Amino acid sequence: MRRLERLGLSALRRIDPETAHRAAIHALRSGLMGGAGPVTRPRLACSLAGMDLANPVGLAAGFDKNAEAAGALSRAGFGFIELGAATPRPQPGNPRPRLFRLPQDGAVINRFGFNNDGAEAIAARLRAAPRGVPRGINLGANKDSADRAADFAQVLTVIGPHVDFATVNVSSPNTEKLRDLQGPEALSALLAGVRAANAALARPVPIFLKIAPDLNAQELDAIAQVALESRIDGIVATNTTLSRDGLLSPARGEAGGLSGKPLFERSTRVLARLSALTEGAIPLIGVGGVSCAQDAYEKIRAGASAVQLYSALAYEGLSLAAGIAEGLDALLERDGHARLADAVGSGRADWLD
Repeated sequence: MRRLERLGLSALRRIDPETAHRAAIHALRSGLMGGAGPVTRPRLACSLAGMDLANPVGLAAGFDKNAEAAGALSRAGFGFIELGAATPRPQPGNPRPRLFRLPQDGAVINRFGFNNDGAEAIAARLRAAPRGVPRGINLGANKDSADRAADFAQVLTVIGPHVDFATVNVSSPNTEKLRDLQGPEALSALLAGVRAANAALARPVPIFLKIAPDLNAQELDAIAQVALESRIDGIVATNTTLSRDGLLSPARGEAGGLSGKPLFERSTRVLARLSALTEGAIPLIGVGGVSCAQDAYEKIRAGASAVQLYSALAYEGLSLAAGIAEGLDALLERDGHARLADAVGSGRADWLD
């Protein structure tokens, strides 16, 4: 199976990245790619904001924006998956090309701009998709919205009944001025609206906040304080970066958010800082540059209760999820940890300046 995956990846790399991604989603929908379910090991079992996970390796938002392959992705080895981002109304996003491979750097640049089919269409697909591992929705705002803060609550109202968690995404660099919503006053008001919409659901879900990796120390301190005061259920650290430090690939000058290996150190330092600021009061999800079990382990040692990946899948394929989970189990055993929770934050000091 791994050999077939390698052949498929080789073929996909010969075509435009966005077209290749669409082909991968189609293959998942058609049953050509799949798996036996989440990797299950006693050491890997954990809880994230009240959700029981078979393992802490999750799929980050952006891979399946429109929930077209939610069922297949639930069987791909992940402990949880995040879909979207979704906006209230459908929108095409930014003009193509808007996705670029950086193979020399193990990275990707995207400037999609929240292209998606809209909340109603995504909710309908989730309603029909079989339940598997815990699944969440990334909440976004329409580019031309008169009240972007209200958009997040609206998406949750529509899709919330069909998911197990929701992530407020105010950190995408590809929608103009969206990151302005990370300011303390704006963020407090936005989260209050989302929490009110969540309380109105028949089954309220955990609410996470996804932040940018480009925040300075003062901005990060303010966000941590707002998160604590707003009683959110988790922080996803981090989204893509605008930095281009040290890149080698020809596409390094393209506008958009950079993800993949070059983001690992920057995002892990933000994660460790958040862990110190929140002192374990809020679960953290580590994202950014995870491409192997050791990367996932470093995120956990820095303070993450779970991790997510996306960009590395473009280079390694979906089987990477199971491989990381199995490798993480081996690393926990090597270091004498009987359970994942024992390792969370155990190496935080290594990542603090």
